[in-house]
Amino acid sequence: MNLSIVIPLLNEEESLQELHNWIVSVMTKNNFSYEVIFIDDGSTDNSWNIISRLSAENTNIKGIRFLKNFGKSQALHAGFAKAEGDVVITMDADLQDNPEEIPELREMILEHNFDLVSGWKKKRYDSVVSKNLPSKLFNWAARRTSGVALNDFNCGLKAYKNTVVKNIEVSGEMHRYIPVLAKNAGFGKIGEKVVKHQARKYGETKFGMDRFINGFLDLITIWFISRFGKRPMHLFGALGSVMFIIGFLAAGFIGFSKLYRLYNDLPYNLVTNNPWFYISLTTMIIGTQLFLAGFLGEIILRTKNNEERYKISNTVNI
Repeated sequence: MNLSIVIPLLNEEESLQELHNWIVSVMTKNNFSYEVIFIDDGSTDNSWNIISRLSAENTNIKGIRFLKNFGKSQALHAGFAKAEGDVVITMDADLQDNPEEIPELREMILEHNFDLVSGWKKKRYDSVVSKNLPSKLFNWAARRTSGVALNDFNCGLKAYKNTVVKNIEVSGEMHRYIPVLAKNAGFGKIGEKVVKHQARKYGETKFGMDRFINGFLDLITIWFISRFGKRPMHLFGALGSVMFIIGFLAAGFIGFSKLYRLYNDLPYNLVTNNPWFYISLTTMIIGTQLFLAGFLGEIILRTKNNEERYKISNTVNI
Protein backbone atom coordinates (compact mmCIF):
# COMPACT_ATOMS: atom_id res chain seq x y z
CA MET A 1 0.00 0.00 0.00
CA ASN A 2 1.22 3.44 -0.94
CA LEU A 3 -0.23 5.78 1.69
CA SER A 4 -1.66 5.59 5.19
CA ILE A 5 -3.41 8.75 6.37
CA VAL A 6 -3.81 8.80 10.16
CA ILE A 7 -6.36 11.28 11.51
CA PRO A 8 -7.02 11.63 15.26
CA LEU A 9 -10.22 13.48 16.11
CA LEU A 10 -12.49 14.62 18.90
CA ASN A 11 -16.02 15.86 18.19
CA GLU A 12 -15.55 16.77 14.53
CA GLU A 13 -18.85 15.49 13.09
CA GLU A 14 -19.36 18.56 10.91
CA SER A 15 -16.06 18.28 9.05
CA LEU A 16 -15.67 14.51 8.54
CA GLN A 17 -17.71 14.09 5.36
CA GLU A 18 -16.06 17.09 3.70
CA LEU A 19 -12.59 15.96 4.77
CA HIS A 20 -13.28 12.45 3.47
CA ASN A 21 -14.42 13.75 0.07
CA TRP A 22 -11.39 16.05 -0.19
CA ILE A 23 -8.92 13.27 0.62
CA VAL A 24 -10.59 10.80 -1.78
CA SER A 25 -10.48 13.44 -4.53
CA VAL A 26 -6.72 13.95 -4.05
CA MET A 27 -6.06 10.19 -3.90
CA THR A 28 -8.09 9.51 -7.05
CA LYS A 29 -6.51 12.39 -8.98
CA ASN A 30 -3.01 11.08 -8.21
CA ASN A 31 -3.92 7.39 -8.57
CA PHE A 32 -2.62 6.54 -5.07
CA SER A 33 -3.46 3.35 -3.25
CA TYR A 34 -4.35 4.44 0.27
CA GLU A 35 -6.04 3.87 3.59
CA VAL A 36 -7.48 6.51 5.89
CA ILE A 37 -7.46 5.61 9.58
CA PHE A 38 -9.76 7.78 11.71
CA ILE A 39 -9.12 7.50 15.45
CA ASP A 40 -12.12 8.71 17.44
CA ASP A 41 -10.62 9.84 20.74
CA GLY A 42 -13.77 9.55 22.84
CA SER A 43 -16.08 11.85 20.86
CA THR A 44 -19.45 12.62 22.42
CA ASP A 45 -21.10 13.77 19.18
CA ASN A 46 -22.00 11.83 16.04
CA SER A 47 -18.41 11.40 14.79
CA TRP A 48 -18.23 7.61 15.17
CA ASN A 49 -21.51 7.03 13.31
CA ILE A 50 -20.19 9.10 10.42
CA ILE A 51 -16.91 7.15 10.39
CA SER A 52 -18.85 3.88 10.41
CA ARG A 53 -20.98 5.03 7.48
CA LEU A 54 -17.95 6.23 5.49
CA SER A 55 -16.18 2.91 6.09
CA ALA A 56 -19.22 1.00 4.80
CA GLU A 57 -19.24 3.12 1.65
CA ASN A 58 -15.46 3.07 1.10
CA THR A 59 -13.36 0.08 2.22
CA ASN A 60 -10.25 2.31 2.26
CA ILE A 61 -11.71 4.07 5.30
CA LYS A 62 -10.87 2.48 8.65
CA GLY A 63 -11.81 3.52 12.14
CA ILE A 64 -10.69 3.06 15.72
CA ARG A 65 -12.85 4.21 18.59
CA PHE A 66 -11.54 4.81 22.11
CA LEU A 67 -13.73 4.14 25.14
CA LYS A 68 -13.01 7.67 26.36
CA ASN A 69 -10.76 10.62 25.61
CA PHE A 70 -7.17 9.38 26.08
CA GLY A 71 -5.40 12.19 24.20
CA LYS A 72 -3.90 12.88 20.79
CA SER A 73 -0.64 11.03 21.45
CA GLN A 74 -2.49 7.82 22.31
CA ALA A 75 -4.67 8.23 19.22
CA LEU A 76 -1.60 8.61 17.00
CA HIS A 77 0.01 5.60 18.67
CA ALA A 78 -3.04 3.47 17.86
CA GLY A 79 -3.09 4.73 14.26
CA PHE A 80 0.63 4.14 13.77
CA ALA A 81 0.26 0.56 15.03
CA LYS A 82 -2.32 -0.17 12.30
CA ALA A 83 -0.78 1.84 9.44
CA GLU A 84 0.34 -0.33 6.51
CA GLY A 85 1.38 2.28 3.94
CA ASP A 86 4.96 2.89 2.86
CA VAL A 87 4.38 6.56 3.66
CA VAL A 88 2.33 7.60 6.67
CA ILE A 89 0.64 11.01 6.70
CA THR A 90 -0.81 12.57 9.85
CA MET A 91 -3.29 15.42 9.73
CA ASP A 92 -6.00 16.99 11.86
CA ALA A 93 -9.70 16.48 11.20
CA ASP A 94 -10.77 20.12 11.48
CA LEU A 95 -10.08 21.02 7.82
CA GLN A 96 -7.24 23.34 8.80
CA ASP A 97 -4.76 20.94 7.15
CA ASN A 98 -4.93 20.83 3.36
CA PRO A 99 -4.98 17.34 1.73
CA GLU A 100 -3.63 18.89 -1.48
CA GLU A 101 -0.23 18.97 0.28
CA ILE A 102 -0.10 15.16 0.52
CA PRO A 103 1.43 14.41 -2.93
CA GLU A 104 4.41 16.72 -2.31
CA LEU A 105 4.92 15.36 1.20
CA ARG A 106 4.86 11.83 -0.21
CA GLU A 107 7.38 12.79 -2.89
CA MET A 108 9.78 14.22 -0.31
CA ILE A 109 9.72 10.89 1.56
CA LEU A 110 10.00 8.59 -1.47
CA GLU A 111 12.05 10.66 -3.92
CA HIS A 112 14.25 12.71 -1.59
CA ASN A 113 14.58 9.97 1.03
CA PHE A 114 13.55 12.00 4.06
CA ASP A 115 12.69 9.98 7.15
CA LEU A 116 10.18 12.60 8.27
CA VAL A 117 8.81 15.80 6.78
CA SER A 118 7.02 18.28 9.03
CA GLY A 119 4.59 20.89 7.80
CA TRP A 120 5.23 24.55 8.57
CA LYS A 121 2.17 26.79 8.78
CA LYS A 122 4.12 29.91 7.94
CA LYS A 123 0.99 32.03 7.48
CA ARG A 124 -1.56 31.27 10.17
CA TYR A 125 -5.20 32.25 10.61
CA ASP A 126 -5.22 31.90 14.40
CA SER A 127 -5.39 34.59 17.05
CA VAL A 128 -2.06 36.41 17.35
CA VAL A 129 -2.24 36.70 21.15
CA SER A 130 -3.66 33.29 22.09
CA LYS A 131 -1.83 31.14 19.56
CA ASN A 132 0.70 32.80 17.25
CA LEU A 133 2.99 34.45 19.81
CA PRO A 134 2.95 31.55 22.31
CA SER A 135 3.57 29.16 19.41
CA LYS A 136 6.61 31.13 18.23
CA LEU A 137 8.05 31.15 21.75
CA PHE A 138 7.34 27.45 22.16
CA ASN A 139 8.96 26.55 18.82
CA TRP A 140 12.04 28.64 19.63
CA ALA A 141 12.49 26.84 22.96
CA ALA A 142 11.93 23.46 21.32
CA ARG A 143 14.58 24.15 18.66
CA ARG A 144 17.15 25.27 21.22
CA THR A 145 16.49 22.37 23.56
CA SER A 146 16.13 19.51 21.09
CA GLY A 147 18.57 20.48 18.36
CA VAL A 148 15.92 19.78 15.70
CA ALA A 149 15.73 22.79 13.38
CA LEU A 150 11.98 23.00 12.71
CA ASN A 151 9.90 26.15 12.64
CA ASP A 152 6.59 24.51 13.57
CA PHE A 153 6.65 21.53 15.93
CA ASN A 154 2.88 21.78 16.51
CA CYS A 155 1.79 21.32 12.91
CA GLY A 156 -0.34 18.18 12.66
CA LEU A 157 0.41 17.70 8.95
CA LYS A 158 3.48 15.48 8.75
CA ALA A 159 4.80 12.65 6.58
CA TYR A 160 6.85 9.66 7.74
CA LYS A 161 8.48 6.56 6.42
CA ASN A 162 6.59 3.55 7.75
CA THR A 163 9.73 2.39 9.58
CA VAL A 164 9.76 5.63 11.58
CA VAL A 165 6.25 5.30 13.02
CA LYS A 166 6.90 1.64 13.87
CA ASN A 167 10.02 2.51 15.86
CA ILE A 168 8.96 5.46 17.99
CA GLU A 169 6.92 5.44 21.19
CA VAL A 170 4.36 8.26 21.29
CA SER A 171 2.98 8.56 24.82
CA GLY A 172 1.68 11.14 27.27
CA GLU A 173 1.41 14.36 25.25
CA MET A 174 4.55 13.80 23.21
CA HIS A 175 2.82 14.17 19.83
CA ARG A 176 4.35 17.67 19.63
CA TYR A 177 7.81 16.15 19.74
CA ILE A 178 7.56 13.28 17.28
CA PRO A 179 10.46 14.75 15.22
CA VAL A 180 12.60 14.73 18.39
CA LEU A 181 11.54 11.15 19.17
CA ALA A 182 12.44 10.17 15.61
CA LYS A 183 15.84 11.84 15.88
CA ASN A 184 16.52 10.07 19.19
CA ALA A 185 15.57 6.75 17.56
CA GLY A 186 18.22 7.28 14.87
CA PHE A 187 16.16 8.81 12.03
CA GLY A 188 18.20 11.89 11.33
CA LYS A 189 16.99 13.08 7.92
CA ILE A 190 14.17 15.42 8.95
CA GLY A 191 12.79 17.96 6.51
CA GLU A 192 10.24 20.75 6.54
CA LYS A 193 7.71 22.00 4.01
CA VAL A 194 5.68 25.20 4.06
CA VAL A 195 2.00 24.20 3.97
CA LYS A 196 -1.26 26.09 3.67
CA HIS A 197 -3.14 26.77 6.88
CA GLN A 198 -6.90 26.96 6.57
CA ALA A 199 -9.14 28.93 8.93
CA ARG A 200 -11.29 26.67 11.09
CA LYS A 201 -14.60 26.13 9.30
CA TYR A 202 -16.65 24.31 11.92
CA GLY A 203 -16.75 24.20 15.71
CA GLU A 204 -14.10 25.43 18.10
CA THR A 205 -10.53 24.45 18.82
CA LYS A 206 -10.06 21.66 21.39
CA PHE A 207 -6.83 23.21 22.66
CA GLY A 208 -6.44 26.20 24.97
CA MET A 209 -3.53 28.15 26.41
CA ASP A 210 -2.81 25.26 28.77
CA ARG A 211 -1.38 23.28 25.87
CA PHE A 212 1.63 25.64 25.77
CA ILE A 213 2.25 25.22 29.49
CA ASN A 214 1.99 21.45 29.06
CA GLY A 215 4.17 21.73 25.98
CA PHE A 216 7.01 23.39 27.89
CA LEU A 217 6.74 20.81 30.68
CA ASP A 218 6.86 18.04 28.08
CA LEU A 219 9.89 19.74 26.54
CA ILE A 220 11.73 19.38 29.86
CA THR A 221 10.62 15.75 30.02
CA ILE A 222 11.82 14.91 26.54
CA TRP A 223 15.14 16.69 27.18
CA PHE A 224 15.63 14.52 30.23
CA ILE A 225 14.58 11.34 28.39
CA SER A 226 16.83 12.19 25.45
CA ARG A 227 19.86 12.76 27.66
CA PHE A 228 19.32 10.43 30.58
CA GLY A 229 16.35 8.20 29.77
CA LYS A 230 18.51 5.09 29.55
CA ARG A 231 20.91 6.07 32.33
CA PRO A 232 19.10 8.09 35.05
CA MET A 233 21.88 7.33 37.53
CA HIS A 234 24.24 9.48 35.45
CA LEU A 235 22.18 12.58 36.26
CA PHE A 236 20.98 11.83 39.78
CA GLY A 237 24.27 10.21 40.77
CA ALA A 238 26.26 13.22 39.58
CA LEU A 239 23.99 15.69 41.40
CA GLY A 240 23.99 13.48 44.51
CA SER A 241 27.79 13.31 44.47
CA VAL A 242 28.07 17.11 44.25
CA MET A 243 25.66 17.59 47.15
CA PHE A 244 27.36 14.92 49.24
CA ILE A 245 30.81 16.44 48.63
CA ILE A 246 29.50 19.88 49.71
CA GLY A 247 28.06 18.32 52.88
CA PHE A 248 31.25 16.36 53.57
CA LEU A 249 33.42 19.46 53.18
CA ALA A 250 31.10 21.46 55.43
CA ALA A 251 31.27 18.70 58.08
CA GLY A 252 35.05 18.61 57.73
CA PHE A 253 35.23 22.37 58.21
CA ILE A 254 33.16 22.12 61.41
CA GLY A 255 35.35 19.30 62.76
CA PHE A 256 38.59 21.06 61.90
CA SER A 257 37.35 24.32 63.47
CA LYS A 258 36.40 22.58 66.73
CA LEU A 259 39.69 20.65 66.97
CA TYR A 260 41.63 23.84 66.28
CA ARG A 261 39.84 25.68 69.08
CA LEU A 262 40.30 22.77 71.49
CA TYR A 263 43.97 22.49 70.69
CA ASN A 264 44.55 26.23 71.17
CA ASP A 265 42.33 26.38 74.25
CA LEU A 266 39.94 28.80 72.56
CA PRO A 267 36.22 29.10 73.40
CA TYR A 268 33.85 27.29 71.08
CA ASN A 269 30.10 26.88 70.69
CA LEU A 270 28.08 23.70 70.38
CA VAL A 271 28.27 22.13 66.92
CA THR A 272 24.51 22.59 66.49
CA ASN A 273 24.93 26.35 66.93
CA ASN A 274 27.10 26.50 63.84
CA PRO A 275 25.14 27.24 60.61
CA TRP A 276 27.57 25.02 58.68
CA PHE A 277 26.21 22.06 60.64
CA TYR A 278 22.78 22.51 59.02
CA ILE A 279 24.28 23.13 55.60
CA SER A 280 26.24 19.89 55.96
CA LEU A 281 23.25 17.91 57.19
CA THR A 282 20.88 19.23 54.52
CA THR A 283 23.22 18.68 51.58
CA MET A 284 24.10 15.15 52.72
CA ILE A 285 20.41 14.26 53.03
CA ILE A 286 19.65 15.74 49.58
CA GLY A 287 22.65 13.91 48.11
CA THR A 288 21.44 10.61 49.56
CA GLN A 289 17.93 11.20 48.18
CA LEU A 290 19.32 11.95 44.72
CA PHE A 291 21.34 8.74 44.81
CA LEU A 292 18.21 6.83 45.78
CA ALA A 293 16.25 8.49 42.95
CA GLY A 294 18.94 7.35 40.52
CA PHE A 295 18.85 3.79 41.84
CA LEU A 296 15.06 3.68 41.69
CA GLY A 297 15.14 5.04 38.14
CA GLU A 298 17.55 2.30 37.07
CA ILE A 299 15.41 -0.39 38.74
CA ILE A 300 12.21 0.90 37.10
CA LEU A 301 13.93 1.08 33.72
CA ARG A 302 14.96 -2.56 33.96
CA THR A 303 11.66 -3.91 35.24
CA LYS A 304 9.07 -1.78 33.41
CA ASN A 305 6.35 -3.50 31.42
CA ASN A 306 4.48 -2.15 28.45
CA GLU A 307 1.01 -1.56 29.88
CA GLU A 308 -1.90 -0.41 27.72
CA ARG A 309 -2.33 3.36 27.61
CA TYR A 310 -5.78 3.37 26.00
CA LYS A 311 -8.84 1.14 25.52
CA ILE A 312 -10.50 0.55 22.15
CA SER A 313 -14.25 -0.02 22.08
CA ASN A 314 -14.84 -0.50 18.32
CA THR A 315 -13.00 -0.77 15.03
CA VAL A 316 -14.17 -0.79 11.39
CA ASN A 317 -12.30 -2.30 8.41
CA ILE A 318 -9.35 -3.18 10.69
